Amino acid sequence: MNDRAPVSSIDYQDLIDTIGARAKQAATIMTKAATASKNKALRLAAQIINARIDSLLKANERDLLRASEVGLESAAIDRLKLSPTVIEGMCKGLEQVASLPDPVGAISELSQQPSGIQVGRMRVPLGVIGIIYESRPNVTIDAAALCVKSGNATILRGGSEALHTNQALASCMRDALEAAGLPADAVQAIEQRDRGLVGALIQSPQWVDVIVPRGGKSLVERISREAKVPTIKHLDGICHVFVDRDADLAMATRIADNAKTQRYSPCNTMETLLVDLPVAEAFLPMIAAIYSEKAVEMRVDHEAA
Repeated sequence: MNDRAPVSSIDYQDLIDTIGARAKQAATIMTKAATASKNKALRLAAQIINARIDSLLKANERDLLRASEVGLESAAIDRLKLSPTVIEGMCKGLEQVASLPDPVGAISELSQQPSGIQVGRMRVPLGVIGIIYESRPNVTIDAAALCVKSGNATILRGGSEALHTNQALASCMRDALEAAGLPADAVQAIEQRDRGLVGALIQSPQWVDVIVPRGGKSLVERISREAKVPTIKHLDGICHVFVDRDADLAMATRIADNAKTQRYSPCNTMETLLVDLPVAEAFLPMIAAIYSEKAVEMRVDHEAA
């Protein structure tokens, strides 16, 4: 396997300084970028990704091979895997973000004071957003797209197991930005596996304006504990579905089925199904039949049983 060697600990901050300075410079341009230019970059990214499906799948195969060699668990390998369907979803996501209204400059809660002065809230870019996530490669595109649309630069640090896939996807975004007349350095992905770089990134407020961790509890706890940069975070998720007594039960059945069985490995897969007592007798057999066919085990309380 021809993977990049770890960076020496003495180089961590030097590397983050280099990446951070480029991101800061790009952020000053992105802050003022025209809506048309940002949308053009997003749509070009979708086209480039479509044109590079074969090379993206090959990069992903390298990551999958290494994941198998190091004994990564099957659920993590499933999250890591790209497919034409997943890539198509990325491209659709880019088109959807391009179609959204530009949030930059939007004013809300505008009111006139007795003095005649108008006071309101205006949305402005944050600057440089550091995003740290685990093995799901589509986050590279989702995160980059949202940062571009909102006029920010981003430094991406995905899971080390997805290194080659993330680099290939980030390259698509960078090429699209450049083709749209925007700075390629508005999207940068850290190219090394070494976890010491995460520490340097989250302790560099001179370069990074906010950190967004997306992953498991241990990741979020570490960043909460060590970061010197403001952090937007979650900790314990609540993957619940609630079926109300007034719900359309056919629709509720489809929702509960999709929430659990569309894909089993994502962190937002349903974990708990709550059913309002008046509809439990009608609803539970319907969903139980579907789950039984799909080998989903239901663990129920006394009343549901």
